Amino acid sequence: MPEKMSRRKLLRKGSEAIVAGGVGACAAAVAGTVPATAAVAAVDAAKGLDYYEKLGLIPFINAAGTYTILSASIMPDEVQAAVALAAKKPIHLLELHEAAGNYLAKKLRCGGALVTSGASAGLTLGTAACITMGNKDAIVNIPTDLSGLKNEVIVQKAHRYEYDHAMRNCGVKVVEVETVEQYQNAFSEKTVMTNFFNAEDAPISREEWVRVAHQHGVPCFNDAAADVPPISNLWNYTQMGFDLVAFSGGKGMRGPQCTGLLLGRKDLIDAARLNNSPNSNAVGRGLKVSKEDIIGMVAAVDWFLSQDDVRMEAEFRKRAERIAEQVRKVPTVETTVFIPPVANHVPHLLITYDPARVRTTGLEVMHKMREGKPRIELNPGTGGAPASAGLPGGENTIIVGVWMLEPGEDLIVGHRLREVLQNAAHP
Repeated sequence: MPEKMSRRKLLRKGSEAIVAGGVGACAAAVAGTVPATAAVAAVDAAKGLDYYEKLGLIPFINAAGTYTILSASIMPDEVQAAVALAAKKPIHLLELHEAAGNYLAKKLRCGGALVTSGASAGLTLGTAACITMGNKDAIVNIPTDLSGLKNEVIVQKAHRYEYDHAMRNCGVKVVEVETVEQYQNAFSEKTVMTNFFNAEDAPISREEWVRVAHQHGVPCFNDAAADVPPISNLWNYTQMGFDLVAFSGGKGMRGPQCTGLLLGRKDLIDAARLNNSPNSNAVGRGLKVSKEDIIGMVAAVDWFLSQDDVRMEAEFRKRAERIAEQVRKVPTVETTVFIPPVANHVPHLLITYDPARVRTTGLEVMHKMREGKPRIELNPGTGGAPASAGLPGGENTIIVGVWMLEPGEDLIVGHRLREVLQNAAHP
């Protein structure tokens, strides 16, 4: 009678067969029984096909920054390697979310952590957490039925922005305030949360915002999407007292673009997780984070924590100066290094000139850089309004974001900018 095959034995024998098959195939290729073209094709497949090229797209040098529309950052090699390895093995997503959250919470000195599909997703999930607090019926009913649920979020008028929509996805109403007195009086039995936009100046400070909310027993959210470096911001705001803080994973931390971190109180993080994918009947079902993205975010945090703020700033200043050396050769051109106070808190190169001598605008320069070879994207604030909080703008201002440049690209950017400006110069 044949021996009964256990699942473990079946898996072991299956693995042995796969290995044997692979060795056999390699041996056949060496022996010449597999055509050389097939061997070459196998090597090419392992390298990967350039689908940008196949789709007729032309990548660019990123002299802009970590803007979503420009695909944010490039993952460091070790993060890419972690993502590639994660793609090879299945895992239970709930187990992965929990393990990743526990690991990140310990690393980032907070009660709980959740890998999200971006900072905006973190704002939606955080709002949903404050509304539902783990109540299964509430999780199913929002955003269309908030009967018996708190549904008002207090925000400073200066902090109203496009991402209010991320909160409104949960069915809440936004209540505006401008002074501490208005803030105190805005709390009611319907107040579920307060939101603070970390990058924008406002009359009420972070500390006062938290103090008043906690006086009323209401959780505080801090949207700090683009606000690393410095590295310590990953725990500064939770330790300041904010109950939930959201960061983008694909910006300064250089994780996968479609990732983010939601950090804060463990009970609120647990509630956020219940509103998130892979749970089916929840407001966050569409905010799915893949196994590759979760692992990539964890690896990016490890990478980011291994960096040093001082060394990063020194490197970015060197890049800016190499570009500045080139463009200052054009008459009337002046350069300065500017660091925004909160968001994108890294050196940027600002270039100005006398438009009577250099007869072009910042927008024209940006278009010429984009249309050249190689393509180069300057900061979107070039020649116009500021593209992000804390950055300047102006018709004759050119802004170069140096922190996403790859090695050697600063020289390419400098030479090309000098060429464009020199061609527009007149005696």
